[in-house]
Amino acid sequence: MLLPDLDPDKPVLLAGPTASGKSSLAMEIAQKQGGVIVNADASQIYDCWRVVTARPSRADEQRLPHRLYGHVAYDAQYSAGHWLREVKSLLEGSERPIIVGGTGLYFSTLTEGLAEIPPTPDEIRARGDSLTLDALLAQLDPQTAARIDLNNRARVQRAWEVLQASGRSLADWQDDTPAPVLPIGTCSALVMDSPKDWLEPRIRQRFDQMIEQGALEEVEAMRDRYDPRLPSCKAIGVPELMGYIRGELTLEAAREQAAIATRRYAKRQRSWFRSRMKDWTVVPSSAV
Repeated sequence: MLLPDLDPDKPVLLAGPTASGKSSLAMEIAQKQGGVIVNADASQIYDCWRVVTARPSRADEQRLPHRLYGHVAYDAQYSAGHWLREVKSLLEGSERPIIVGGTGLYFSTLTEGLAEIPPTPDEIRARGDSLTLDALLAQLDPQTAARIDLNNRARVQRAWEVLQASGRSLADWQDDTPAPVLPIGTCSALVMDSPKDWLEPRIRQRFDQMIEQGALEEVEAMRDRYDPRLPSCKAIGVPELMGYIRGELTLEAAREQAAIATRRYAKRQRSWFRSRMKDWTVVPSSAV
């Protein structure tokens, strides 16, 4: 019903909260119209996680071309800027990209532009790691604080680091943002509408499927390299399952905590999509 309205020559952007069915829709579009599926999920870039982050299966990757999945080492630094540069090179290729994921920041850097902020020195990052969220917030300027999720420590610390390293606020850098790589008018931009009551049972069901498909074994394999400070180790489900593996949680408690964390993340995703993707075409998840 939706697909005939998509221009087969235009790139596709497909955003949606976790467990919304966006990956299946991306594969349907690629199968019917052609194209290469490109990851826009910050957790699915890491090579250590496939099952626990619901990355496409090996069979899916063999059936249709996929890019930027599982290509980054668990302890490597990787940012929206890294992702944007990789996507830009794909846009210069001959294959039509179908960019799918739930990381709103990736999509905004692509369609709204990304400020060329200098990298943060290691010593400043280490100092930020040692501060509490309240201490970081206390040093932010009002303009930046009004633009970011103040409950997201990674975003708050990033804003603090930018200010410390460059002497300019993140808001100031953003106001000097260059033109976007892929303006919204040049692509088919779709966002999944996934109501809370529809999404919650899918979240629980998917976690159980992950356990059946080997999520515990995947996390166990990372036991000796696990570092809760690394972005890769903050992927939802990883801290909870590691807690079970270490004997700190029962499997049922890990399941419940992971479900709560996923619901909260999905809520943040939906809020981002509503506020930042008002010009995108809404696709009901229930129709997929």
